[in-house]
Amino acid sequence: MSRVLIIDDDDQLRKSFEKLLSAEGFTVESAPSGEAGLKLVQEKVPDLVVLDMRLPGMNGLETFEAIHGVEPKLPVVIMTAYGTTETAIEATKMGAFDYILKPFDIPDMLGVIGQALEAGRFMRSPVDMDAMPDEASREALIGRSRVMQEVYKAIGRVSPTDATVLVRGESGTGKELVARAIYQHSLKADRPFLVINCVAIPENLLESELFGYEKGAFTGATHRRVGKIEQAHGGTIFLDEIGDMPSSIQAKILRLLQEKSIERLGGREIIPVDVRIIAATNRDLEVALSEGRFREDLYYRLKVVTIWLPPLREKPEDIPYLIEYFLSRYAVEGGVENPGITKEAINALKNYSWPGNVRELANTIQKTLIFNRGGPLGPDDIAQTIGGESQSRRPQDDNQYQVMRGWIRQALTSSKEEKVFDSCMNRFASIIIGEALNLTGGNRSRAAKLLGLSRPTLHSKIEKYGLRFETSVREG
Repeated sequence: MSRVLIIDDDDQLRKSFEKLLSAEGFTVESAPSGEAGLKLVQEKVPDLVVLDMRLPGMNGLETFEAIHGVEPKLPVVIMTAYGTTETAIEATKMGAFDYILKPFDIPDMLGVIGQALEAGRFMRSPVDMDAMPDEASREALIGRSRVMQEVYKAIGRVSPTDATVLVRGESGTGKELVARAIYQHSLKADRPFLVINCVAIPENLLESELFGYEKGAFTGATHRRVGKIEQAHGGTIFLDEIGDMPSSIQAKILRLLQEKSIERLGGREIIPVDVRIIAATNRDLEVALSEGRFREDLYYRLKVVTIWLPPLREKPEDIPYLIEYFLSRYAVEGGVENPGITKEAINALKNYSWPGNVRELANTIQKTLIFNRGGPLGPDDIAQTIGGESQSRRPQDDNQYQVMRGWIRQALTSSKEEKVFDSCMNRFASIIIGEALNLTGGNRSRAAKLLGLSRPTLHSKIEKYGLRFETSVREG
């Protein structure tokens, strides 16, 4: 359970935050001054600090500097009024995760808090290489195959350098873990590590998220905002799914790599930036090059060092080690005894094709462990998890399937909308998210875990699908 520290001299605001964040599943502490907040950080470092800029005694910037001196990797979110925006920008340049203007929308604040917690976890949670089962409480790259040994060697060789790294592999192979391992073994390990998913952020927002903007750059730009690249000055930026990055932004990333500088949207000032770029993609970049969807000059700038992660089907000898690791890890997380697994079940898992790779194997082990009724996991347990009850659909499932097909057919034949596919997917997604929230009593943290989504992603989808009734339940 994540611990959040609120530092603000407004008693009512602190109480509101405590109520809101406790309902979201966080452990919350608060302090009315910078001095009191710093003392709490020194006693036990929280997972996140939400800090007001205007404080009695030691002001917000001084408090941030003191906290940053105690724990440089602790994410700090700044709350600021218009009058202290420049101070908040200064704090962001010094390493604060982000700032948000008062008064703020609750969903926006929750989204920033979720992103900050995730960034803090990335920076502070070590990634082991080929960890033993008794170390399964930590995230790790697992495998003793020849190809995985080459991956470990590549991480060790490239980490102490400033070289740009391109991590390639199918979805679910562990590209993010490789990026984090490179960062944590690098000379910049005490500096920021920020992750940008080029697919998760809408195209019209991605540019401003990366490069920031000046006041008046576009409608709604009421103040200057520092982008993630500028925030990561001196540290590392991980550009995930870079193969899907729009071509207009590719040009700006190329300039960053060539000239070590950026310009904010709507600005003319050239801003020097010292960041290391680690990028990842599951796309065939060579095909994208031939089709004109990816810049050739950026391609060669990114692949100074390329690390390939093989799909799970190409290294079945690693599957028993992964099974042992995930069994130990999820047993610890679930507070249950590790039941073990039969040889027959291991063989069944080795013979499966794993289109979702290691991520799918991890989910399979976790779900099988949840529904285990005692005794070692057997092949029938695995079959139920992967393919339904003995890999066959039950009669009631057939009925439900037919109902779904009928509704889809009706939508296709009678809808006047141009984007019928998006409309259908949005409807199904809103139903799934709504049911997850109902099952968890409206607790977004638990719902996100149930859905396999990050908290920021869940918050954005709640907003996208207009699930206002759920938002009001938890924020009231």
